[in-house]
Amino acid sequence: MTQATDPELLRLRSSIDNLDAALVHLLAERFKVTQRVGELKATKGLPPADPDREKRQIERLRALAVEAQLDPEFAEKFLTFIVTEVVRHHERIAKDHA
Repeated sequence: MTQATDPELLRLRSSIDNLDAALVHLLAERFKVTQRVGELKATKGLPPADPDREKRQIERLRALAVEAQLDPEFAEKFLTFIVTEVVRHHERIAKDHA
């Protein structure tokens, strides 16, 4: 039996593929909402970043990670990556509205 024909491996890989697809769709939805936040901030003259909220979100996500038995360091890195990208988008939106 090879990797390509092992039924358990194929089942697990199929589950991974489904989860990856769900993650992509969730990220797309998240970015649609943050796009709107960026537009709202720009029209109201608010700064693109909100360090206090970002800190609270990281703390919240770390706690959720612990509850879910996920490495909180990984969860923080993941959220930091996303927030960095969101702030970059918000900066671009603010520049376009200026």
